[in-house]
Amino acid sequence: MELKLPNLANPAAPQKVPYRRIATEEAFATQEMLDIYGKILARGDADPGFRGLMGFYMSSPSERAQHIMRGLLDLDQLRLQHMDAAGVDMAVLALTSPAAQVMDKATAVSFVQGANDELAAAIRRHPTRLAGMIAIAPQDPVAAAKEIERGVSKLGMHSVIINSHTQGEYLSDPKFWDIFAAAEANDAPIYLHPNALPPGMLQPFQECGLDGAIYGFGVETGLHAMRIITAGVFDRFPKLRMILGHMGEALPFWAYRLDYMHQATVKSQRYPSIQPIKKRPSEYLREHFYITNSGVAWEQAIKFTQDFMGTDRVMYAMDYPYQYAPDEVNMLDAMAMPLEHKRQFFQTNAETVFKIR
Repeated sequence: MELKLPNLANPAAPQKVPYRRIATEEAFATQEMLDIYGKILARGDADPGFRGLMGFYMSSPSERAQHIMRGLLDLDQLRLQHMDAAGVDMAVLALTSPAAQVMDKATAVSFVQGANDELAAAIRRHPTRLAGMIAIAPQDPVAAAKEIERGVSKLGMHSVIINSHTQGEYLSDPKFWDIFAAAEANDAPIYLHPNALPPGMLQPFQECGLDGAIYGFGVETGLHAMRIITAGVFDRFPKLRMILGHMGEALPFWAYRLDYMHQATVKSQRYPSIQPIKKRPSEYLREHFYITNSGVAWEQAIKFTQDFMGTDRVMYAMDYPYQYAPDEVNMLDAMAMPLEHKRQFFQTNAETVFKIR
């Protein structure tokens, strides 16, 4: 089976299509955040994963790094130009990883309020082109819950971005569950996005260059989602919804084995942390998660995931500016699938999940 790659050198102009293309995992940064990052990196004791990720992008003279930094900071002319060139009608923006999650608690709580206000202002400037996710500081779950409520009720955003682990801690720990309660109460799905690997995972990935988006991100974020499922979070919060990017961090392709081995592990009583839950892991995936194809412009994978999840639970994303390949849009427009399924993928699922009017 041939894996088609986009034409990066001379992408074709976007085609006119009978649907809106809404990209649902598009990153941005604020200058304040980068200034805070600079101070963290200057201390010399920064988390090694963070140093390897944002430390690289903020300092590298490479063309890729420079493109990413320009794209992250621009919420106006350059971003809209890039969207137009790719045929993207609307972008759902999220504060880029690790957002506030690498900061100390007090700084993080204060920072996310300003960042959310800045994003809301950009959305007001471009209401037909931009939507956004609420950034929070999981370091303070009570404050995070309040920021979710403010983001929904005051800023008009209807989803939450969390960049996987927070300084090595996972949302499966009940101390974070005020966040889930607030997300459920405000009907705001949580987008669980990758973060740089925590110290306990980093070395075997980083030493061979596989710690980032190529592989490590998906492994760690998929792990985080499984921790949430097996901890019984969805039994406690039955209306909670979450979103996974990058074709579900491969979890749909593991579903059969996840179900079989979870059941076997519960029966074996091998781990105190693995206790019975009400449903199979695959059922929680299908009932509580939405999946975007961010970074995976591959028809076969998209169709498999639609078949597994349902066509109403798979959405389009580009992963701008980290993956800006305009010709991928034409490739996905050309997928052999019914127009209604394609409209769901590009437009109507996103409108429903993110409450885009």
